[in-house]
Formats: sequence, C-alpha cells, structure tokens
Amino acid sequence: MPRVTLTNDQVVELVRQFSPSQKREVLRSLASDAQTRRAERMAFAEERLRTLATARGLVWDDLDEDARETFVDDLLHEDR
Repeated sequence: MPRVTLTNDQVVELVRQFSPSQKREVLRSLASDAQTRRAERMAFAEERLRTLATARGLVWDDLDEDARETFVDDLLHEDR
C-alpha cells in the first residue's frame, strides 16, 4: 500500500476538512491508541519496578501504597 508523508500541519488541516462525525471518529481512534500505549507503558513500568524491588530485597506485591511511593521516591533521588 502506498504511503503519503504529511507534516503535522497538513494532517491538522486535513482533519479540519472532515465532517463533525469524521472528526469524532479520528479523535476516538487516537484516544484508543493512546490508551493502549499507556497501558503498555504502565505494564512495563510495573514490571521494571518489581525487578528493582527484588534487587533490593523487597517484594513489590507486599508493599502498601505508602511503601511503594517511598521506594519510587528513593529511586528517583538515589544521587542524594
């Protein structure tokens, strides 16, 4: 299938020409894609946090919300 390369401005201008229902469909599709990618990123991040916790002798699933926040805060500020 041939591909067309457009700039962001061209894409926006193209979508502006759509009917309101077509615009809604584009937005729904983009939102769905974003949600899927977000879920994938969250799953990756949680798996990475589990691995880091294990490396420090902790079990991620045994940590309550406060302990998890402290753990992440410590990771973010390891250079202190």
